Amino acid sequence: MRLAAVIFMLSALPACAQESGLVSLQTGDDSRGWNAVGRIDLGQHGFCTGALIAPQLVLTAAHCLFDKTSGARIPPEDIRFLAGFRNGRAEAYRGVARAIAHPDYVYSGDETLDRVGYDLAVIELDQPIRQSSITPFATAERPPTGASVGVVSYAQERSEAPSLQQVCHVMDEDAMVMVLSCDVDFGSSGAPVFSISDGAARIVSVVSAKATVEGNKVALGTQLDEPLAVLMAELAKEDRPVSLSAGAVQVLSGGRAKGAKFIKP
Repeated sequence: MRLAAVIFMLSALPACAQESGLVSLQTGDDSRGWNAVGRIDLGQHGFCTGALIAPQLVLTAAHCLFDKTSGARIPPEDIRFLAGFRNGRAEAYRGVARAIAHPDYVYSGDETLDRVGYDLAVIELDQPIRQSSITPFATAERPPTGASVGVVSYAQERSEAPSLQQVCHVMDEDAMVMVLSCDVDFGSSGAPVFSISDGAARIVSVVSAKATVEGNKVALGTQLDEPLAVLMAELAKEDRPVSLSAGAVQVLSGGRAKGAKFIKP
């Protein structure tokens, strides 16, 4: 199904409850509990957002791993993860040992729901991050339509500190894709979408793309359930298993710290 069909479907959806605005996490106090979210710097290719799901594993969007002009994979040695990055400093800096995109993700052709549905990747860091200020996030089952979620992301014009939108909503979903009322932009690709219950934030989706419906922004997120299991199996195939913690549309990569790069893949 083409994403144009999603936009048509969304135009008939009822309005969600009030969303909260973006809050920039500028200080250590602001960022407490969110330092496992970081900026993924892609060498000369911009940046994305990602989040730790294990001390050595970062969850992000698959399209972040590709050069938008050539379609070639970005070499792991060109990628860095900056955990809790804000105002020129990070809580932890790590290089990348390997990056694995979902095996069914194809970086080419039209924007389709199938592509968004497989737009998931894991990055294995060259060294684990074990700091008391950084706790990897658990994942959780997808929330139902209408549920409140939140998102922490970097993006153009806010590349120097993460922003938290504490309340946005699941507008619609199918087996592969979630349609969200969350405020995202270029550089937000790979940002974790959280469900918060019992005081704990758990990742339920990853931001893949954005759309505009009747002048209103929406985000498209990848469902985690089956795609994440497939990615973990791909890791295990290489005999280096890593355990998880318990528990018109445009791709949003390509953010740049000094002026975003707006290029459709």
